Amino acid sequence: MLFDRIVRPAMYRLAYHDPEVVHERTVTLLSRAGTALRPITKAYRTNDPTTVLGLTFPNKIGLAAGMDKNGRALNAWPALGFGFIEVGTVTRHPQPGNPKPRLFSLPATDAVINRMGFNNDGAQALADRLAAHGKPAVPLGISIGKSKVTPLDEAVEDYRYSLRALHPFADYFAINVSSPNTPGLRALQDKSALAELLAELRKTGTELGGNTPLLVKVAPDLTDDALAELLEVCLDHGVAGIIATNTTLSRAGIAPAEAALASETGGLSGRPLTERSAEVVRFVHEETEGKLPIIGVGGILGPDDARRMLDAGASLVQLYTGFALHGPGLVRRVGRGLAAGR
Repeated sequence: MLFDRIVRPAMYRLAYHDPEVVHERTVTLLSRAGTALRPITKAYRTNDPTTVLGLTFPNKIGLAAGMDKNGRALNAWPALGFGFIEVGTVTRHPQPGNPKPRLFSLPATDAVINRMGFNNDGAQALADRLAAHGKPAVPLGISIGKSKVTPLDEAVEDYRYSLRALHPFADYFAINVSSPNTPGLRALQDKSALAELLAELRKTGTELGGNTPLLVKVAPDLTDDALAELLEVCLDHGVAGIIATNTTLSRAGIAPAEAALASETGGLSGRPLTERSAEVVRFVHEETEGKLPIIGVGGILGPDDARRMLDAGASLVQLYTGFALHGPGLVRRVGRGLAAGR
């Protein structure tokens, strides 16, 4: 409540109500705080260990990709209660992303619209940062995607480059083929394109001498038939798990007071995605007969939302919009709520 009533309004006033400025200042502050945040770890972190993907997680609550694209604040997130971190999405080539403004906060809806466009320093820059400063104390996932300048028919090499550069550091890779903000990217969810991509990434991983799990992040806007086809490809090519879901192009659920923002292009996340993301998790779990571990993400704004994700078949959950809008107290509430419901 303190965060919602005092901290968040103050942050937005100081940033002239620009959500991207708030985001950037938050990550910068946390990157500078680093290990100084360790004393608060006990206040936020939940000890609820679980083993998924052959990895041990101190709890089931992860930070979703997009919050810390370039891995600048890796020591801060565990202190705020996260049991794992997913950085990125990073691309082979550094890129500025889409023109600003490109991030819109919808507090009455409990949602965000973004069209960031994979703004990041590039895969090699992240590799250099990890080599210099080391990995965090919790499992690290790295989300990789296609550079905007790369033609779709050359996308495989983009992903392979990032996989090679970051292979020494990732505990798992998230293959992002579902962002709505890079032109043509979602075409990589089609059966033949995805099969080619996954075959080459599995081959590259084997050549690198490791078995780092590969997970595919899916869109919530796929039909059941398209999603079933995607899952068949994933099973055929030894994918280790699914991340469900990315942001949606739907504008259902936006509060009337914020209807004007519905015309903004980009992906919608937060409360309007709560029901759909859980539906997709349930479909994936049932369609694969539980053979693929699932990380549930989308519209988790409290312990009940997270519990429904787990009941639907997820093994882990991730926070992004809820954390951005309501602060680290949400991590504690969700973590302790799940632990109490074991």
